[in-house]
Amino acid sequence: MSTDAEDAASQPIVYVVDDDDSMRSAVGMLLRSVGLRVEPFASAQDFLAFEKPDVPSCLILDVRLKGQSGLAVQEQIAAAGELRIPIIFMTAHGDIAMSVRAMKAGATDFLAKPFRDQDMLDAVENALAKDQERRSAHRSMAELRRRYESLTSREREVMAFVASGLMNKQIAAEMNLSEITVKIHRGQAMKKMESRSLADFVLKAEALGVKAPLDTASASIRLQRN
Repeated sequence: MSTDAEDAASQPIVYVVDDDDSMRSAVGMLLRSVGLRVEPFASAQDFLAFEKPDVPSCLILDVRLKGQSGLAVQEQIAAAGELRIPIIFMTAHGDIAMSVRAMKAGATDFLAKPFRDQDMLDAVENALAKDQERRSAHRSMAELRRRYESLTSREREVMAFVASGLMNKQIAAEMNLSEITVKIHRGQAMKKMESRSLADFVLKAEALGVKAPLDTASASIRLQRN
């Protein structure tokens, strides 16, 4: 059973970066009014230096900050590669070119001041949902890699040949094994990968980028046809 402290620690966070004290305060009050956890910052430097918990989050970033533009901060975050966070831009000086540049760089929304409260709430809800999806996909891939690493070298080789479209007989010829032995390796690999069907097994291999060398697979397929 989780405690109140644990629930609070896992609660999504909305970071707000704006050097305008009144705007930063107003946005924070709005978000807190619907139960969201908010971390406000007056500068991009303070935000970047803040130790961020590993929870779903998004960043509301003003385009024009003292000393550094919001677009430059966005580029800095993207270049670092460590902090993957949906960004919502807000500005009183927005134009089409600026918004296009921000969206192309990965921003989830671009709000012109003054904005409707509901527009901001909708943008935050969308951004947090996107970050939750990204985190879920990351966890799934990490688990998939963990299962793959549990395979023996033989099982990995069989998986690669299966993903490349080879039949058991072709795989047996490539690996200099009996067809029965190949079936055993494939069965063990599918069990470890938690694949109940061959199609799922192949999809997981593709997600991991596992495939036999193209020339080997192609040669085996041609031999089988001949």
